[in-house]
Amino acid sequence: MSVTHLSEKEQEVLEDLRHRSLTHIPSAYGRLVYLAGLRHPDTGRYEHFGLTQGHSSSEANRVLRQSHESTFKGWIDLSLELKMADVELYIAALENVDKAELIDAWLRLTPYKNLVPAAIQGPERLKHFSDFEAILGLLKNVYGVASLDTYA
Repeated sequence: MSVTHLSEKEQEVLEDLRHRSLTHIPSAYGRLVYLAGLRHPDTGRYEHFGLTQGHSSSEANRVLRQSHESTFKGWIDLSLELKMADVELYIAALENVDKAELIDAWLRLTPYKNLVPAAIQGPERLKHFSDFEAILGLLKNVYGVASLDTYA
């Protein structure tokens, strides 16, 4: 993950984030899910309790936002084949989750649409949606999930 234009203090925040959280997440998709989950849905600001214990909330917000954007751009640049393998790695790491129910929920609820950073618009956003929908089509077959048509 390459995050640019950070002050020395923000570099410390980034190292703290990597040490506390990101290095423990084995998949790129998992890191994307994690970082998107730190964005407050009402304000768009990123919040991480542990980071704000030793750093200002504005520093943490900026680093988390840039980390999310950088992680997303890295994800977008992966081939569809690598994305599929990475999502399978993410799924394999989930404990106590019925994989068919997970894929069914992803098909119905489309949580992958919430993973896009606010600054990402246009073609990158649409590429993420179409690539993930292709992955879901494959996963639906792998896990034997019924067609969405059964929900109509």
